[in-house]
Amino acid sequence: MSFTRRTLLGGLAAAPLAAAVPRMATASLSLGTAELTTVSDGNLSLPGDFAFGSMPQDELLPILAEFGLSRDSFTPDCNLALYRDGTNTVLFDVGSGPDFMPTAGKITDSLAALGLGPEDITHVVFTHAHPDHIWGLLDDFDDPLFTEAAYLMGRAEWDYWWDPNTVDTIGEARAAFAVGAKRRMEVIADSVTLVEPGAEILPGIAAVASPGHTPGHMAFEVRQGGAAALIVGDAIVNHHVAFRKPGWESGTDHDPALAVQTRRALLDRLAAEDLTLVGFHLPGGGIGRVDRFGDAYQFVEGA
Repeated sequence: MSFTRRTLLGGLAAAPLAAAVPRMATASLSLGTAELTTVSDGNLSLPGDFAFGSMPQDELLPILAEFGLSRDSFTPDCNLALYRDGTNTVLFDVGSGPDFMPTAGKITDSLAALGLGPEDITHVVFTHAHPDHIWGLLDDFDDPLFTEAAYLMGRAEWDYWWDPNTVDTIGEARAAFAVGAKRRMEVIADSVTLVEPGAEILPGIAAVASPGHTPGHMAFEVRQGGAAALIVGDAIVNHHVAFRKPGWESGTDHDPALAVQTRRALLDRLAAEDLTLVGFHLPGGGIGRVDRFGDAYQFVEGA
């Protein structure tokens, strides 16, 4: 199946009624004297071909069946990482906001459940600029939601979405993604700090290059008190196929071949170092670890 903007957005509008009630899982992890919590933005509801269309169907279907999933839809959770060290309250990505889909855009409710409001966020750190990660920057009135926050994004990611040629080269299905990203980035253009891979962007938080899902996608390693976690954004986009068949290319990625290289490298590192994983679209709040067996991996929920 080839995708156009019409078929993609049509698929979003035709999401099953069962997906109309968002899933709101959360999880928490202590890192020394700091706390890393995932706050839910709900979940996405996408047509299955968007994620699975390019994969070997005879091998795909048994994997999905094992996890109790349908080939017809892709409905991942959306977990935003919230890091609090007593000085900074850092939110990684901002969710979908009110304009993407009805099952997502729930971040303010999740923050309220923790006794927090958008004004309590001191820093917003972006893994990348897809709608479910940056469209929540603006509220229902198109005003900035996180009014007291400083903003940080990888320089390569910023440059890609800021480039006026991107909307014409990204493909019809994702043209709206480019327009929406640019509109929100214009709001923070005078206050954003652009960061490079390897830099310590905040105390205990280092940027890790993880391109492929988008050209400048960034993961973030958080270390405090001898404990560590790796916030991977969408570099590992699900808990089933991405782990069982990490070499399969996915339609969710901008550069599928590069995304495979990144995914394998991250999974290798997570398993070898027994490093805690925080995944934006992983289940149970997205915090867990990675077990390796042969050329495949398994996501194990829980810190």
